[in-house]
Amino acid sequence: MAKVQGEGDYDAACEYDAKVTEHARDKSKVKAEAEAAKKAVEGAERGELEKAEEKGRSRARK
Repeated sequence: MAKVQGEGDYDAACEYDAKVTEHARDKSKVKAEAEAAKKAVEGAERGELEKAEEKGRSRARK
């Protein structure tokens, strides 16, 4: 596939899409990551995650 620089790198985009799809198909890995995220949100990291979310939202376009 041809690379286009400036407007995007098609090879990198295709590689990324393939790896994301492969990852999403691994149900055990996705489930483990979801459980870890739930523990983080419900646990001691909650405050830090909320601060990071607020920081991100403050920079988002409205």
